[in-house]
Amino acid sequence: MSLIKKKPIYKRILLKLSGEALLGNQEHGIDAELCANLAAQVKEVHSLGVKICLVVGGGNIFRGQVASKRFGLERSVADYMGMLATVLNGLALQNALEQNGIATRVMTAIEMAAIAEPYIRRRAIRHLEKDRVVIFVAGTGNPYFTTDTAAALRAKEVGADVILKATKVDGVYSADPVIDKTATKFKELKYIDVLNRNLKVMDSTAISMCMDHEMPIVVFNLLQEGNIKKVVLGEEIGTTVK
Repeated sequence: MSLIKKKPIYKRILLKLSGEALLGNQEHGIDAELCANLAAQVKEVHSLGVKICLVVGGGNIFRGQVASKRFGLERSVADYMGMLATVLNGLALQNALEQNGIATRVMTAIEMAAIAEPYIRRRAIRHLEKDRVVIFVAGTGNPYFTTDTAAALRAKEVGADVILKATKVDGVYSADPVIDKTATKFKELKYIDVLNRNLKVMDSTAISMCMDHEMPIVVFNLLQEGNIKKVVLGEEIGTTVK
């Protein structure tokens, strides 16, 4: 059966993007071509009638935890700076999506009324009902929490069916496949296995939250064009944590 004839197995998804996913081949900043490609993939899934929201990190611009250790910044200050980096990425994604004709809303956990809406759960759900793509930025709005945790929180709040964790590798491995050539890929994992084996899927807070609320996670390679659609249509790619 062709992909065109298949129907989405998810009605509402949360796509989790790391800041590094927007780097492309650059060492720093945002790759405009990659953003455009991502927007085209999101549009393809959106055209299937799937409700889409995104949580984006800021590691391509500023990573709070790393900066705190490297430059001696107070951790809370560094984390707030990292949250602002996610806003830059969110605006770049909004621009790319709207150039593809998709109505979007950027919603921020830290109020900045001139450029984005404050995050209000009911308003976010209403945007999704109106077929707008919603981009959640500034994490949870609190230091010491990652954008992984923000993704788990927002997914539950807006009633998403799944978290799609987009990465640069094609799933979860027993070890870093770049370093360890004997590393094996997992097709499916349980939440508790991720925690016990300290597998780098999402941070432990996010995994625990997903486990408590039975929110499935699919980890897949974003760089392979068409993979978002394949996951939504039920193709067996990447690694599923449930």
